[in-house]
Amino acid sequence: MKNKMQEHRKTRGFSQEKLAQTLGVSRQTIISIEKGRYKPSLPLAMIIAEIFDTRVEDIFILEEEDYK
Repeated sequence: MKNKMQEHRKTRGFSQEKLAQTLGVSRQTIISIEKGRYKPSLPLAMIIAEIFDTRVEDIFILEEEDYK
């Protein structure tokens, strides 16, 4: 799954640390999500989208291999 989390985070002026604190997760979790190594749970993805005032699908993009 690709994502545009880093783009949204920077546009809204969040550091990785500040976003992590806001979400109640570690900075390492934010790094892992941005690098595509970790797929957030649906509730976490929805909270991220709410913080960025956008839709989940505007941040997280499913790829064909995600359907397998």
